[in-house]
Amino acid sequence: MPIEVLDNELTDQRLNQLTQALSSGMFVHVRNMLHDMAASDIAFILESSPPRTRQVLWQLIDQDQTGEILDELGEELKDNLIKQMSPERVAKAAEGMDTDDLAYILRSLPDSVFKQVLHSMRSQDRARVEQALAYPDDTAGSIMNTDTVTLRPDVNIDVILRYLRIRGKLPEATDTLYVVDKHDRLLGGVEIADLLTCDPNSSIRDIMDAELEGIPVGMSDNEVAQLFERHDWISAPVIGEDNQLLGRITIDDVVDVIRENAEHSMMGMAGMDDDADTFGPVLKSTLQRSLWLTINLFAALLAASVSNMFEGTLEQFATIAILMTIVPSMGGVAGNQTLALVIRGIALGQIGQSNSRWLIGKELAIGFLNGLLWSVLVFAAIWLWKGDLALGGLIGGAMLINMTVAGLAGACIPLLLKRMNIDPALAGGMVLTTVTDVIGLFAFLGLATFFLLN
Repeated sequence: MPIEVLDNELTDQRLNQLTQALSSGMFVHVRNMLHDMAASDIAFILESSPPRTRQVLWQLIDQDQTGEILDELGEELKDNLIKQMSPERVAKAAEGMDTDDLAYILRSLPDSVFKQVLHSMRSQDRARVEQALAYPDDTAGSIMNTDTVTLRPDVNIDVILRYLRIRGKLPEATDTLYVVDKHDRLLGGVEIADLLTCDPNSSIRDIMDAELEGIPVGMSDNEVAQLFERHDWISAPVIGEDNQLLGRITIDDVVDVIRENAEHSMMGMAGMDDDADTFGPVLKSTLQRSLWLTINLFAALLAASVSNMFEGTLEQFATIAILMTIVPSMGGVAGNQTLALVIRGIALGQIGQSNSRWLIGKELAIGFLNGLLWSVLVFAAIWLWKGDLALGGLIGGAMLINMTVAGLAGACIPLLLKRMNIDPALAGGMVLTTVTDVIGLFAFLGLATFFLLN
């Protein structure tokens, strides 16, 4: 059995034990159980609990664990819990947190509470906050940490090894130490493995990788994630103007970005917030979903208005009313295949101005060929089923038109939305469905009206 399954079963078992203990009023026992659990497991249990249970558990959690637990929570639940915390408790939780996580928490606070939290912080933490908030959200600067270990190029390896032994501990996910000059400009990097295996009488300059390039502090976090994925990095330096070393980004922060993007795409297809709380309040969840349902209703009414235009045709030919849903359905499936492919390409940075026209042409050709193939098959099926060559030809022709348009729309819609700064994952599916429904119905009913009634 996979380790993940074992972990999930163990966590689910703990959740049942905690729920039973809370129902029995065994709060001291629950507190002791929580104290012995890892922060990630506590966060999972909080996200898996109904609101009332969640509130009681949060009150029983050791305050020393608060910061670590907040790091592991989804944004919506994290925001709700932070709003309930006193400024002093938020300041306490901020101690020892990574700079990027600390910046996120403070950005979510109201201005009045933010000032109180800053006032309650130690001067060192306050300085870290000011530095972290200097960079826009969703950039390399917003996810970097400042816990870097730097070296000078003219120092001997033996001296560095003695310094590291005295230091005693390195920041998490440290695989490379960065070499800087006296102005903190990045000169290169030295991998820990090279440092431990080289001649101790050598200098840092002899073994450092002078080709190491830093990540610009203003680069988007999506581009950072793509670089990590492409080069299999564990950590990477972040640089500002004049190549000055500002901090580093580690793989754990990049994994968070990749996971958030995946959740965003998955939930966006359904028109929902990627940080929606599974066990959130009923009224709040209802309001969050109402906007998308409203937009979808208008799209459905638009498709229905097309059917209404051909009401006379539908009244005279009952068979058409039975078969008319086939064309929009096939177009929707074909279009969504193209849409998913293009959205993935955009997310991975594979699609740009240089290749977008070729891609549109390719998907148009695929849509036409698929339409030709399935129009012939559906023509044969309707002919054998209903014994009507004309009706088979009509539905086959309409399917060819709609699947060709669906291939073109599936490629163009996400590119247009991206150019308009609208998230294709959020709006692309709804726009495509509207297009394929309207074109499919119009093509089928329009051809039927023109040929059958005339």
